[in-house]
Amino acid sequence: MGSEVVRAVTAADGMEVVAQIEFGDDMGAVLKASQPQVMVDFTVPSSAMSNIRTALESNVIPIVGTTGLSPADLDELRQLCETHNTACLIAPNFAIGAILMMQFSAQAAKYLPDVEIIEMHHEQKVDAPSGTAVKTAQMIAEARTGVPTAKPENAFESHAGATGADVDEIPVHSVRLPGFVASQEVIFGAQGQRLSIRHDSLDRTSFMPGVVLAIRKSASMTGLVYGLENLL
Repeated sequence: MGSEVVRAVTAADGMEVVAQIEFGDDMGAVLKASQPQVMVDFTVPSSAMSNIRTALESNVIPIVGTTGLSPADLDELRQLCETHNTACLIAPNFAIGAILMMQFSAQAAKYLPDVEIIEMHHEQKVDAPSGTAVKTAQMIAEARTGVPTAKPENAFESHAGATGADVDEIPVHSVRLPGFVASQEVIFGAQGQRLSIRHDSLDRTSFMPGVVLAIRKSASMTGLVYGLENLL
C-alpha cells in the first residue's frame, strides 16, 4: 500500500512526496526535516497510533488507512486533534465503491432490519473484523429503525463464533484467504426476498483515488474525521 500511495501521489497534479518512512526511522526527525503538510499511514495498529501522535504533535495532518484502531484510540485522537489544532482522517476504506456500498447499506437498513455482513480479505490481514465491516455495521445500526427478527429461544452455537461476531447487534463473518484483496457483502433478508450489496477491490490501486481525494481535501478538515464518506 505504501508503494501504491507513493506512485499515486507522484502522478497527481500539485502533489509531491517529500519523504518515505521505513520501519525503524525516527518519524519525528523525518517530519521535521521534510516539513510535509500531510502524512499517509498504512501500517498496523501497534505502530499507527504512535505515528499519528507524532504527526499531530508536528502539526502534520494524518491520513490513515490502518484499521483495527479501538474506540478508545479514536477518543484519544479526537482529543489530540483539539490539543494540537490539527485535523486527522481515519478511513476504514478508501475505495469509492466501498464507501457507496456502506452508504447504500445504511439506506437499505431503514427498510430491511435483518442483515448480516461477510467480509473477505487476504490471508495477511491481521485484524478481524475489518475496519470496513465495523464501520458498515455502525452505519447500519444508526440507520436501522425496525427490530430484527428474534432468534429461536433454543438457538445455540456448537462451535463458538459460528454465527459471526456481534458488532452493534449485527453479525459479521470474517474470511481470510489467499486470492482476496478486500471484499464485502452485506446481505439483507425479508419476507420472500433477499438483497445483497457487494463490493470487491480487485487490486490495491482501487484505494488510490480516495487517498488522493483525502489529501486534496485535508486542508479543509477540522478535528477527527472518521470515514471517507465525510469528504465526498
